[in-house]
Order: sequence, then C-alpha cells, then structure tokens
Amino acid sequence: QVQLVESGGGLVQSGDSLRLSCVDSGRMMSNYCMGWFRQAPGKEREFVGAITYGAEHTLYTDSVKGRFTISRDNAKNTVYLQMNRLKPEDTAVYFCAAKRLWLGLLTDLAEPGPYDAWGQGTQVTVSS
Repeated sequence: QVQLVESGGGLVQSGDSLRLSCVDSGRMMSNYCMGWFRQAPGKEREFVGAITYGAEHTLYTDSVKGRFTISRDNAKNTVYLQMNRLKPEDTAVYFCAAKRLWLGLLTDLAEPGPYDAWGQGTQVTVSS
C-alpha cells in the first residue's frame, strides 16, 4: 500500500524557488499516477499538476504552467515538484496524492476525488 510523505516546504520570497519531494515508504509508487494539490487558508483544495506512471505525460493547472515542473524517480519511489518564480498566491499547504487506476484521460488526473492515498502536506509560504 502506498504511504506518502511530503517534504521541502518552507518560507521563501517572491521569485524564489523550492523543490518539494514526496516519498512512498510503501515502495509502490511505480503503480500509481501521482498528483500535486494545494490548499490555501479558507479555500478548497486545488489541482496543481500530475504525472503518469512512467512520466509519459504531465498535466498542470494554468496558473503554474511554465513555472512548476513535476518529475518522478520510480527507483527512489519519489515524485518531485520543482517550483520556480514563486508568487505570494502560491502560498498553501501542498499535498501529493497517488492514483492507482487511470483510464487514459489526462484531465481525470485533475480531480481530487479518485485519488487513493494522500500525504500529510507541507507548507509553502511565499512572502512579497
């Protein structure tokens, strides 16, 4: 069973970079598509990006395209979220999530409901 732990969050200034990591201690990550979501105070959880099983495809929400990059290393059971040119509106708790069954429609990965497992989240705060 996949068990996810995020790390790498912190307090940075606008324009800085951070790389988040999400490790699967259950060593099952290669069997899952992986997603990153975020939740700001008082707001609903929103999709950030996703990557398919072997990194064949990625999907990003419009607000992070060109700034954020998702990658994965299945040998290390780790998925990454490289965040560049951070903005104050990127401030949120960031969660990684794992989805076992994907039927091939990329936009399905943007829906939080069907994900099978979630990490506990890591806080990212961007000051202006």
